[in-house]
Amino acid sequence: MFNALQLTNEAGAVTAAVTSLDDSALPAGEVQVAVEYSTINYKDGLVVQGLGGLVKTYPHVPGIDFAGTVTASRDARYQPGDAVVLTGWQVGERHWGGYAQRASVKADWLVPLPKGLSSRQAMAIGTAGLTAMLAVIALEAQGLQPSHGEVLVTGAGGGVGSVATALLSHLGYQVVASTGRAELQDYLMALGATSVIDRSPFADPHKRPLEAERFAGCIDSVGGNTLARVLTQMKYAGSVAAVGLAGGSQLTHSVIPFLLRGVNLLGIDSVMCPYAKRMAAWARLQKDLPMERLESMVVPARLVDVPALAADILKGQVRGRVVVDVNAA
Repeated sequence: MFNALQLTNEAGAVTAAVTSLDDSALPAGEVQVAVEYSTINYKDGLVVQGLGGLVKTYPHVPGIDFAGTVTASRDARYQPGDAVVLTGWQVGERHWGGYAQRASVKADWLVPLPKGLSSRQAMAIGTAGLTAMLAVIALEAQGLQPSHGEVLVTGAGGGVGSVATALLSHLGYQVVASTGRAELQDYLMALGATSVIDRSPFADPHKRPLEAERFAGCIDSVGGNTLARVLTQMKYAGSVAAVGLAGGSQLTHSVIPFLLRGVNLLGIDSVMCPYAKRMAAWARLQKDLPMERLESMVVPARLVDVPALAADILKGQVRGRVVVDVNAA
């Protein structure tokens, strides 16, 4: 038997409860894992709240990330006792996920836990941190360097934004952190932000196709009007890595920034990211993300806390990274 946060759907009303399940309830998979930690991302909030149509079959165990130890494997790449991490691959959406003490998944969805990281640290990073690292790598591939000027991070108080701020600062960039929560200024400055600005000007629809050049790069987790406004303020040949849509999925904009300033809009996906790219990103995270800054982001939680936190993350009320100890009473 194992404990899991299970979702049920009665006439369209999705409810979540911690339930004791038999191992026979686990879906088919090549590798079985004793889960130690999971986390909460924006997508988890949608799933647990029954929003977005992401889950097709109930009852369901959500949780798009987990870290733990292999207990059984039919794939030669993994043996009992191996420490592993899973992020993405629609686990927690179409396949049972990490809000449980046991998981059964395809071997292709796993990566080895990077040496030097604990399973708790891996979930403090999670999908949000992996996405932030992929965004940094994409900006670097477009030639971004610290000497080029300020780099904007929107939604800086969230998971992706917090890790992005810490990463960019550690790499020597001048980080401008945008947030709607003034109370997070000290938190963001401690993560390495050079300055903290209010998000509200970016939320206004852009009125001109180009504004004064300011930012050499940007990691945007907001989308919508914010992304459109940011594009007008990019320096010549600057790049924006788009990683989220907390502020909306629609982008209404002129092509002028792309044509007259050579601005690059880079799409970042961590869900279906190939194995080699994942491993490269995890290696960079282990090397370039200061663990003391990571720890300062952590909000601890238990399975029973997840439903309330899922509602909070959709309201933008969760700071940093939630780490869920699935075995905590």
